[in-house]
Amino acid sequence: MTEFTELEISFLKSIEEARIATSNNNIPHVKPVSFVFYENSIIVATDYNTKSFQNIKNNHHTSIVIDKYVPGSHKAICVQGVVKIIESGVKFTEFYKIFFEKFQWVRNDPWKENEAPFLQIIPNHHTSWGLN
Repeated sequence: MTEFTELEISFLKSIEEARIATSNNNIPHVKPVSFVFYENSIIVATDYNTKSFQNIKNNHHTSIVIDKYVPGSHKAICVQGVVKIIESGVKFTEFYKIFFEKFQWVRNDPWKENEAPFLQIIPNHHTSWGLN
């Protein structure tokens, strides 16, 4: 597992949107997602019927980019890792509480265990730029 610097952690906690990349049969798929940084992991909410979820079921390796583009001052972190699918239990409840508090869209359209999973990205490598 890779460790993040204090500057990287501060940046990860200040951003809400990222782009996750998944693949199946060597066909890449990228989409925007909401995320939280929690206990050295990236947590993403998804639905069972998404292309990303189907890809993750077949290939647990992923990459996610969290960035803020300002001309001449681009800041970003690119993380590669392995995904754990969290559908119920203590971790699901922990993650759901965090998402419920942070995102209005969760409060507007709540869900329960086994209705929609979380993807917990366990980082094994990352790189960042512009965070000095």
